[in-house]
Amino acid sequence: MLYLAESKRVIIVGIPGVGKTTVVSKVVEILKAKNISVSVSIFGTVMFDEAKKTKGIQNRDDLRKLTVKEQKDLQSMAARKIASITDEAVIVDTHAFISTKEGFYPGLPHNVLEILMPDSFIMITARPEEIYNRRMKDTTRNRDIVSIDAIKKELDVTSAMLSTCSILCGSPIKMVLNTEGKIEEAAKGIVSAMGFNNGTNHSF
Repeated sequence: MLYLAESKRVIIVGIPGVGKTTVVSKVVEILKAKNISVSVSIFGTVMFDEAKKTKGIQNRDDLRKLTVKEQKDLQSMAARKIASITDEAVIVDTHAFISTKEGFYPGLPHNVLEILMPDSFIMITARPEEIYNRRMKDTTRNRDIVSIDAIKKELDVTSAMLSTCSILCGSPIKMVLNTEGKIEEAAKGIVSAMGFNNGTNHSF
């Protein structure tokens, strides 16, 4: 399958409030300006689309009501769909973990990583105080009120989960700081890490 060698597949994660959606949009803009074909797959959305087709589910919240086996099957189906994309840059936008009553559930379990075979992992991060302020200002999302200490814990768990993914895949991790007012700088860091910076190989 020739496209596997030609496509650069990167998984981008970040907890709510780091500005992931905005940074990813800027990355796409930069890549398109370089005439690089790029696609962004939001893993949860692809998974939900597969659930609608195969399980008849109409509400995203109903995904959580499925058995663990059913959820794993859907994850694998979503991963296979994303793995078939042949753009030069394939960005997978997802979460490193899902917070459940049982604890932190990995957003990138081994079965998904085996199918996606990512070239690299990017963790978008920000200072806990900035994340807290962004969450407080975001009126478009119904988010739980959390403390700065809880945000620090989320960042630590994300980092730990991604480190494990890196070991399993043998693929590098890059941490990208999204400081207030410096979205372009963060996006350029990701483009460089993907190996599309003036055609040079990426360096981590």
